[in-house]
Amino acid sequence: MKEIRKNPMYPYLMVLVLSAMAGFQGWRTLLNNFAVEEATLSGFQIGVVQSLREVPGFLVFLVVFVLMLIREHKLAAISVLVMGLGIALVGFFPSFPGLIFTTVLMSIGFHYFETTNKSLTLQHFNTTQAPIVFAQLRSFGALTNILVGGLVWAVSDYLPYKYSFLFIGLCVVAAGIYTLAQNPIKKEPVAQHKKIILRKKYWLFYVLNLLGGARRQIFVVFAVFLLVERYQFTVKEIAILFVANNILAYFFNPIIAKWINKYGERKVLSLEYIGLFFIFLGYAYFQNRYYIAGLYLLDHLFFNFSIGISTYLQKIADPRDIAPSASAGFAINHIMAVVVPVMGGLLWMVDFRIPFVIGAGLSVVSLGFVQQIKTKAAAV
Repeated sequence: MKEIRKNPMYPYLMVLVLSAMAGFQGWRTLLNNFAVEEATLSGFQIGVVQSLREVPGFLVFLVVFVLMLIREHKLAAISVLVMGLGIALVGFFPSFPGLIFTTVLMSIGFHYFETTNKSLTLQHFNTTQAPIVFAQLRSFGALTNILVGGLVWAVSDYLPYKYSFLFIGLCVVAAGIYTLAQNPIKKEPVAQHKKIILRKKYWLFYVLNLLGGARRQIFVVFAVFLLVERYQFTVKEIAILFVANNILAYFFNPIIAKWINKYGERKVLSLEYIGLFFIFLGYAYFQNRYYIAGLYLLDHLFFNFSIGISTYLQKIADPRDIAPSASAGFAINHIMAVVVPVMGGLLWMVDFRIPFVIGAGLSVVSLGFVQQIKTKAAAV
């Protein structure tokens, strides 16, 4: 960690990650209540807004063209600034079109930052350091989520939505402006290709991202819906689970990084998909609300193992391909963001178990593909 902290890119990314996480957590906490109480959106309209939020995830492959004009660390800062602007404006547009506009603006900044964050980490830290940096950023991001959630809960009865969004957004904007004025480049990385890169030798990285996108949607969309619809979890109970998830993430992410360095990506990702197989079947067939809550906590814990997909790319990719390949993988991951919720929702209407059984099947498929990983554990 001493060597990592000496790298100016570490505090630079830390400021941006914590700001982005704080902004997204605050936005997510306030949005649904604001949409219903002030924008008077219907359930269908909320669904449309959430679907459109994922569209910028498809556009991140355009990062390579933006990098022709802007250096990547500057783009990361600008992305966070744009995200903050989208959050700050929410309260000024309490309508369906207004929420679409601010949500898409926020999402463009969020998604562009997510891909540049991954790319910068892989370029500026070696194969042993990168898992540790990813884990540290996620751990402190989880801690930030807890603090922001508590702050929003504390002031929600006193501060109108308009000013809550404005305050959170302006804090994120300020972080973007601050980092935009910094230069974290200690050593110039290998120049990145300024074009879309899709290479046959990265096929496994693309497949794992595609399958990971399906896994993400089953977790984000259907696991919480299961808790609420079938087991009548209250808002407070869901909030407690979110806090517990972030506490576990804070302490467990550094352990995941150590495992990746010690055992390699194949073994760590294999553990994730074996665990997910049983978790998804548990969602389908357990009938005890406390068992389901325990599965949800484990599900979120395994979600953090996806660090291994990014570090796998770092070990196999030509250094010049990191930025365009990271953006391609991110875009491929988001293909499932549109397909899975719609198809899974239709299947849920037939039988709620079907999406989770399919998830278990996809876990087996993912496990099979993971065995093709040939990278070695780091020398630690």
